Amino acid sequence: MSNAVEPRWHGDNYQSRFFWIHAASLLDPERQDVVEVTFEADGPKAFDDVVVRYEPGRPSATGSGQVTVDYHQIKWHVDRSGRFGYEDLTLPSFINAKSVSILERLKQAKEKAPLGAAFHLITTDKLKDGDPLNDILSLVDGSLRLQVLNEGKTPASRMGKVRECWRDHLRLSNDDELFNILDGLHIRDNYPGLDFLREQVSLRFRLVGLVGAEDTATFHYDEAAKQLKIKNINRLNRSSFEEWCRSEKWIVQKRSAPRRGISIRTFQASSIPSDMLEALPDCTITLTDYFDGRYLRAGKTWADLKPPIVDFLRRKLSERASMRLFLDAHSSVAFLAGAILGFKTGADVEVVQKGMNNPGQIWDAMDGNDGPLPEITIEGIGDSKDIALSVGLARDPIQQVREYVARSLPDVGTIMHVTPSDGVTQDAIKGGTHAAAIARVIAGKVAAIRKPGGTVHVFVAGPNAFSFLLGQQAESMGCCVPYEFDFGGRVDGSYQPTFSI
Repeated sequence: MSNAVEPRWHGDNYQSRFFWIHAASLLDPERQDVVEVTFEADGPKAFDDVVVRYEPGRPSATGSGQVTVDYHQIKWHVDRSGRFGYEDLTLPSFINAKSVSILERLKQAKEKAPLGAAFHLITTDKLKDGDPLNDILSLVDGSLRLQVLNEGKTPASRMGKVRECWRDHLRLSNDDELFNILDGLHIRDNYPGLDFLREQVSLRFRLVGLVGAEDTATFHYDEAAKQLKIKNINRLNRSSFEEWCRSEKWIVQKRSAPRRGISIRTFQASSIPSDMLEALPDCTITLTDYFDGRYLRAGKTWADLKPPIVDFLRRKLSERASMRLFLDAHSSVAFLAGAILGFKTGADVEVVQKGMNNPGQIWDAMDGNDGPLPEITIEGIGDSKDIALSVGLARDPIQQVREYVARSLPDVGTIMHVTPSDGVTQDAIKGGTHAAAIARVIAGKVAAIRKPGGTVHVFVAGPNAFSFLLGQQAESMGCCVPYEFDFGGRVDGSYQPTFSI
C-alpha cells in the first residue's frame, strides 16, 4: 500500500512546488505582467495542472509577440528510467489517459485558447537518444522549431515521418494545419527533481520577502497547496495571494527594497522555462554561444566578451541603480561585473549566490552576516613588479598557482596567499558582509605592496558573489587579470587568463 501511495504524494508535491514558483511572481514588483496563477484549473484538459495568466503579456523567448497565458501539464515519475519520442505524443498512455493523446488534447485546447496562449509539457522523462524530437526542440525554451520540422519534402525523410505520424493521428489534411496546432507547444524533458523545486520555491519566496523553508525536515508549502485546493481558493491573483501570505504569516517582517533582477549567463541555461527565469529577457545577457560548456569555442576570445558585458551593465545601471544580480557565469565574469559596478558608480547591488548546499543565498555587503577575517601570507619570489593573488575559499589553489607562476608568469615577484582563518570549506564565507570584509582586506594588502605599472593576477577558488565583491575593489588594486582553471583538462589542465581590467 505504501509503495503506491508515496509516489502519488510525491507527484502532488512536485506539481504544488511548480505552482508556488510561479505564484511568487505575484508579489514581485518586477513581474507586474503576472496577474493570476491557478493550481489544478478547470481546463483546458491535460494542460491544467498550473495555469499562469499575464496582462498584457510576457515576451516570448523564441518568437514574436506576447504570451498571454501559460498552460502546464506536469508529468513526474519516481525515477529517471522513462524515455519518450515523437510517436509517444500520439499515445494516450503517455499521459496516463485511456483514449486521448497529448497531441489530441493540444488540438482541443487550441480551439478554445485565447490569442497568445502557450502550452507546456513538463516531464522528468528524457528524450530517446536519436529521436527526431531532439532536433526539433529548442534549447532556449523547449518550443518546437517548426522550421526544422518542415525540412524534408517526402514522407520518407526524417522529418517527413514525424509530420506524417502526427498529421495522420490528428486527422489533418496538410502540414499547415499541423503547424498551426503545434505553434505554442513547449516540451521540457529531463526536468529537475523534487529537491530542486523545493530549493527554487524557497529562493523565489525569499526574493519577494516570504519565508523560505529549505532547511526544514518537512516542506510545509506542500501541505499549504493542498489546503488551497480543499478551500477552493486555488486561483490566486496579486491581492488574494498577498492576503493568503499574511494570514499564514509567511511575510518576513523586514522586507527588502524592490530590486530589478539582472542576469548574466555564460553557462548553458538550466531546465527552467523562460517564464520562470530570474530576470526578464531585456535584463538578461546570454553569452553561451561563445562557449562549449565551460570552454571558449574556437575563434572566440575573452576579449570578445568584455564589450557586450560592459555595455549591458552600464546600460542597466543608467536605468536603475538598485539591482539583484544573478551570475550563472564564470568567476572572471563575476569579477568583471564587480569592476564595472564599482563603488564610484553608485550601484546598489545584491548578488544571489547559488551553491551545492543552497538554492540561492542573497549576498549584500550590508546584510550583517559577518565572519572572521582571512589569513594572508606574502611570498617574495623575486624583484618583478607583478602580484599573483591566490584566494582559496572553497578550495586552496596555491599549489597550482605557484606552478603556473613559475611556468608562465615571469613578471610576478610576489605571491599573496589568502585562506579563511577557520579553514577552507564550501561554507567558509558566512554572507555578504563577511565576503565584502575579506575583499576589502585583500584590496588593502594589495594596494600596500603593489609597484607602479604592475599587474595583479587574480586566482579565486570561491563563490561568484565573492568574486563580484572583490571585483568592486579592482580600482584600488590597479590593473587586474582574473584567471579560469581548466578543470576538465581540455586545454592544458592549468590556468587561462581572461580579461584585462
